Amino acid sequence: MTIHWCGTGLSAIPGLKRLIELGYPVTVWNRTVSKAQEAIGSDTTDIRPFDQGALSNALRQGDTVVSMLPGDWHVPLAQAAIQAGAHFVSSSYIAPEMRALDLAAKEAGVVLMNEVGLDPGIDHLMAHHLVAAYRTSSAYDDANTISFTSYCGGVPKHANPFRYKFSWAPVGVLKALRSPSKSIRAGQEFDVARPWDAVSSYDAPLPTPETFEVYPNRDSLPFMAEYHFDPKWQVKEFVRGTLRLNGWADAWRDVFTEIEANPTDARLQEMSDSLLAENSYGPGEPDRVIMCVDLKAENDAGTIWHQTYAMDAWGDARGTAMARLVSIPVSLAVQAAQSGAVKPGVHAAPNDLQMVANWMAEIDRLAQHLNIVDHMTDSL
Repeated sequence: MTIHWCGTGLSAIPGLKRLIELGYPVTVWNRTVSKAQEAIGSDTTDIRPFDQGALSNALRQGDTVVSMLPGDWHVPLAQAAIQAGAHFVSSSYIAPEMRALDLAAKEAGVVLMNEVGLDPGIDHLMAHHLVAAYRTSSAYDDANTISFTSYCGGVPKHANPFRYKFSWAPVGVLKALRSPSKSIRAGQEFDVARPWDAVSSYDAPLPTPETFEVYPNRDSLPFMAEYHFDPKWQVKEFVRGTLRLNGWADAWRDVFTEIEANPTDARLQEMSDSLLAENSYGPGEPDRVIMCVDLKAENDAGTIWHQTYAMDAWGDARGTAMARLVSIPVSLAVQAAQSGAVKPGVHAAPNDLQMVANWMAEIDRLAQHLNIVDHMTDSL
């Protein structure tokens, strides 16, 4: 049962190394073999040039395909996996085309596991834990009003004037700024055309409390069902969003102006090149990842249940925090798929509470700080 790991970019290596060190048979596929050899060659010699046809021919029943490639590759590789009776794992959001493979995966008896990186991924695990903890608490009541926020951001450990640094070309970040979002605010759907129209302040309950700028992204609403919110619940707030250092909105104002003018792809590339040259991480410079997932229940008397799952991690001798927190959960998903711990079909990060606890115990070893803050009892 070979693991076919496709892609050896900056966020792929720790999880890949972990599987190799655990003794799993692994074949590495990368578009540039020399780059893969530089990144992982000291751990394995089974490195091949990525080619979908060659990969499909190499697949055997019970194998697992891991795609750390751009999103356009996920569905074709998942289809190839189904045809071979192999599992598939990616850290990316489940696209409609991936969701449509659910029946075929079940008929083939294979797992297509996605959303198992940092965000999406670890945030799902935190949310499942909090919702389950609230449901089993003495404070639970169908009549309570619920507020949920989930914020995650990768930022420089040592702030720069731009309040952000890049590990790779920023084109994807710039394109994301053109994306609308949908969330719930004050009990109503809240539609935002551009992130900078909805920047607000968030006080993160870290060991040293810290304030960040946050904004909603994508469409948060489907995740209410994903997180097992009861349709009867009165939801006051529900948002999954991005976290940035204070001062980010002001530092990026000129970028927002350019994006609002709907620049051409050529102009976006020019902007990307300039931003990368001026605001990239230096060799060995630490990054930082902050994640806070918060669930609060209120009634007429006020807040009756309120907890936050908070994480703070930064680059160290093990490498970047982002790479650890993206790829190690991917490796956990590979193990789950191969061991039969997950039923056939298309899945996001697990909601089984024992599996959630096991994965979060691993995450605890990756982050410098991870805890659950109970706002009803803890003094911050």
